[in-house]
Amino acid sequence: MKITASAFSACLLLLLTIGGDAAALSSPNRSEYTLYSLEDKLDSHPDATQPEQPLMVPITLISSSISSSKGAVCLDGTLPAYHLDRGFGSGADSWLIQLEGGGWCNTVRSCVFRKTTRRGSSKYMEKTLPFTGILSNKAEENPDFFNWNRVKLRYCDGASFSGNSENKDAQLFFRGQQIWLAAMEELMSLGMSKASKALLSGCSAGALASILHCDEFGDMLAHTTKVKCLSDAGMFLDAVDVSGGRTLRNMYDGVVNLQGLQNNLPKTCTNHLDSTSCFFPQNLIANVRTPLFLLNAAYDAWQVSVSLAPSSADPNGYWRGCKSNHALCNTSQIQYFQDFRNQMLQDIKEFSSSNQNGLFLNSCFAHCQTERQDTWFANDAPMVNNKGIAKSVGDWYFDRTGVKLIDCPYPCDKTCHNLMFN
Repeated sequence: MKITASAFSACLLLLLTIGGDAAALSSPNRSEYTLYSLEDKLDSHPDATQPEQPLMVPITLISSSISSSKGAVCLDGTLPAYHLDRGFGSGADSWLIQLEGGGWCNTVRSCVFRKTTRRGSSKYMEKTLPFTGILSNKAEENPDFFNWNRVKLRYCDGASFSGNSENKDAQLFFRGQQIWLAAMEELMSLGMSKASKALLSGCSAGALASILHCDEFGDMLAHTTKVKCLSDAGMFLDAVDVSGGRTLRNMYDGVVNLQGLQNNLPKTCTNHLDSTSCFFPQNLIANVRTPLFLLNAAYDAWQVSVSLAPSSADPNGYWRGCKSNHALCNTSQIQYFQDFRNQMLQDIKEFSSSNQNGLFLNSCFAHCQTERQDTWFANDAPMVNNKGIAKSVGDWYFDRTGVKLIDCPYPCDKTCHNLMFN
């Protein structure tokens, strides 16, 4: 199955209009402004099958008293926000936190632009959001978590909830770590402190945040709470792009240094690697103490488009057709993707050897599969070894069975919901 992106042409037009491809991450004279735009297309695809009447959950601003005490504000200084739907029945004392994704900003210019959008200011955030997939309140759509307290923490810092600095000249507040702490304090006051079960999840940049904050989350809760973490499309690799450069490493280096992440990254990594390396999940996951589940597409659609074959690394457009639709890739291009998959398999080897961890790696060209109903739990949802994503995550969380599912290489999987951009 494929999911076409008819609306993607508008995104491309926007990229050209504001002066650069979103993938031109390392070039100082080009714009990264719409990095989050591509992520939006992948995270919440307009053509994706969704429930006809999803639950719409209103926005809540984190209280000004908590935010002020923590110094927790969005890039533009507005209060951070979340959406909460209360649990009921057997799930009334269980909590699921979903950290929103949306790329990063790595330069003053890109962060200044970002604060004029919902990715940098609560002024521009939707007043209600649909709760689908892992956030759904319907048992037939979300069998294991439908009646939990379900929270979507909005993303408005541009550094995976990890920054702690500011730029006074540009009036930018890099307070991702403080937003995380303020949100946790408020949710604890609303009942999470007494949770019997808790799951910290996230999509994309939020999935990276769920890895970065996983142990911190576990340490906040009582030792009697069953705590686990889920990363959906967060395995961003320190990979070589098609020109031989390191587009994503250059991007991450800007994020880490601009937003002051150095002291907020896990010490188990920074005690032997540089800070930029410690923003890459491959250098973090094996040292996470709390049980962690990695859900990822082996040919992650965001990384293919923005990290592996950005326009800045492909000036002659050799990869243009292939990265928009993998059916157009030639043999050598497919082999390049297979090498990327092999790197991912190598990077998760130590992590997957732990009995407490879970894994679902499908050979799809996709990105973020928990929040969308068609990929989370549906009649035609993606499967590995005849097992879907929702069932896999539920079996792992509730210790019904261990889950270590790795798909065979492309093109063997016929259940994928691949993203193809027209």
